Amino acid sequence: MAAKKETWWQRIGNFAQIISAGMAIFGFGALIYQLDEIKDNNRATSARHVYLAYADIQFKYPQYADPDFAKLKSSAKETLTQYQAYVAYMLYACGEVLYAFPKDSEWKYSCSYDVVDHLPFLCEKEKTDPEFMKTFGLQTQKFVHEEMARYGVAPPECKARKS
Repeated sequence: MAAKKETWWQRIGNFAQIISAGMAIFGFGALIYQLDEIKDNNRATSARHVYLAYADIQFKYPQYADPDFAKLKSSAKETLTQYQAYVAYMLYACGEVLYAFPKDSEWKYSCSYDVVDHLPFLCEKEKTDPEFMKTFGLQTQKFVHEEMARYGVAPPECKARKS
């Protein structure tokens, strides 16, 4: 039996289907990329807002931003609880920006600058209430432990040396 010869419109029709399938795959890839960019932008915006709220708390509670830890330990339980909440919010804000901007070293430097004054508290908290640090993400925990090592803060003294 003789083979049927393809007509010109059949050849073009097959080619058009292949091009359409390729465009659909490209469109799907572009959609996935766009959704990922939206997610990253939302995370970055959220992290900036959290950090700005933390900065606002620094202005409202300067006694916690630059603490006298010995004085705080001897003050009323309510004051120490407020200070703990302040430190928790600071670590949460730092965790958010460190996760949202992993390649931007200025965020890490900023958090490092802020956390150094609170390392003695975090060291003692780790001794007395190890569950406290578990409330933060692994990246935040790692950051705090790196800063403790950097400044030589370790039990039992839990005193920071500035460097």
